[in-house]
Amino acid sequence: MAPAKTIVCPSCGFRNSMPLQNDRCVSCGAKIEKLGSRTLNRQEEVDRRYQQEGFSPVWFVVSVGIMAVLTGAIVFGIPMVLPAFDFEGSAGMIVAIPVWCAGGILVGLVSPGRTFIEPVVAALLVALPTAFWLARTQTVKTLPSFMYVLLAAVGVLFTLVGSYVGERIQLGPPPRTFD
Repeated sequence: MAPAKTIVCPSCGFRNSMPLQNDRCVSCGAKIEKLGSRTLNRQEEVDRRYQQEGFSPVWFVVSVGIMAVLTGAIVFGIPMVLPAFDFEGSAGMIVAIPVWCAGGILVGLVSPGRTFIEPVVAALLVALPTAFWLARTQTVKTLPSFMYVLLAAVGVLFTLVGSYVGERIQLGPPPRTFD
């Protein structure tokens, strides 16, 4: 004789034997749904619209490329071409923050699906050497080291905001509900 199938209650952990009476736990009475049988209602679908499903390595690499090119071109490239714009020290970090936000917006606009995390991790990866380089090359506009770390964290936060804004622009306004 085959052993009776059991299902564990997600609320209390009690092992219930199948079949369940009224799809409820024998111990606590919580409703137990079978895996894969749950369908989302309209409000849950709307709420899930802006949630990220997983981490995409491809869009992470694209994000690193975009962040590195933008940071290199604006923070390091412009001062080489136009010496009047010298983004050293604190000025370089202040310029890098909107650059990373713009990079987040750009990735949010061009990526299919929802990608919030990839540009943030990419900005963190680009922010570390940028902050280190700007701290090491500062001559006049000096900041303490912790301020470079703090400004890099602010830049990463603005990247999250930028990627969310880019995704919202890409997805358009939320669908109207007719109740």
